[in-house]
Amino acid sequence: MAMLKEGTKAPDFSLPSTPDQKVSLSEFRGKNVVLVFYPADWSPVCGDQLALYNEVLPMIKKHNAEVIGLSVDGIWCHLEFTKERKYRFPILSDFEPKGATAKLYGAYRDHEGTSERALYVIDKDGIIRWSYLSPVGVNPGADGILDALEKINK
Repeated sequence: MAMLKEGTKAPDFSLPSTPDQKVSLSEFRGKNVVLVFYPADWSPVCGDQLALYNEVLPMIKKHNAEVIGLSVDGIWCHLEFTKERKYRFPILSDFEPKGATAKLYGAYRDHEGTSERALYVIDKDGIIRWSYLSPVGVNPGADGILDALEKINK
């Protein structure tokens, strides 16, 4: 499954952030969005990756951008993971139908039933401006994200 290309309109989605609240990509129009697909809560690489984005969140926000995390784990797992790690950005559950949003973005691992470790930077008009697929066991860091955001804001 191929990731979406730069210049493509990012597919909208609406996914749970809590048991009774959903977040839609369209709510972020007018802001840049860093969309972070990751395989699973509580895995060491995922925890390190999201902790890094939490740490550099002020730098991301300087580029009129927000971070949205997304995996196929259930909402209750996400809530505890977010609380324990003190993440300051929404983590959404792509649980049911399993991986439907990840599939839209070409970021689903059919053979494992998890998300890829994939990043998208989406501009304020909803257009994909940068994407990156990292090996599942490798934290992709934040440099590519920050570089993409700088280019958007030039």
